[in-house]
Amino acid sequence: MRRRTLLAAASVLSLSAMLLPAAPALADEAANIAVVEAYLAAWNAHDINAAASHFADNVVYYDSSVGTPVEGKEAATSGVVASFINAAPDLKWEMQGAPVASGDKVAFEWKFSGTNTGAWGDGTAASNKAFSFTGASMFEIKDGAIVHQSDYYDALGFFKQLGWL
Repeated sequence: MRRRTLLAAASVLSLSAMLLPAAPALADEAANIAVVEAYLAAWNAHDINAAASHFADNVVYYDSSVGTPVEGKEAATSGVVASFINAAPDLKWEMQGAPVASGDKVAFEWKFSGTNTGAWGDGTAASNKAFSFTGASMFEIKDGAIVHQSDYYDALGFFKQLGWL
């Protein structure tokens, strides 16, 4: 009987080890969430350089409304971050609920709002219209830096609010 009890206890411990994540993984996930939160804070401070400091040199930034990824820190900084911050200097990017993390991935839903008072990076003139739309982003973090970001949102609704459609 004692042998069966010990075997059962060993089985429960083995099963627990398989089902429960190791403490370092949880610490890494918390660190990855912190990177994403700091990145969001930089956007909301309208600090292009601070936002870009969270990118790895080889970052890939995918915006679903564009369809082709932007590759590299400089291209992601000038083509996405600077474009949005310069076009909407009052922008606000808010997490809606808590982010979800698994290993090196972090995802969250968001609301993005502001007023388009500046020209866009591609030269499109300001519409001087307010906008607000929701979406979701997924990040991959390696060594404390964003190596991949994918944004999914209602581009049609966003474009209509700006008067582009």
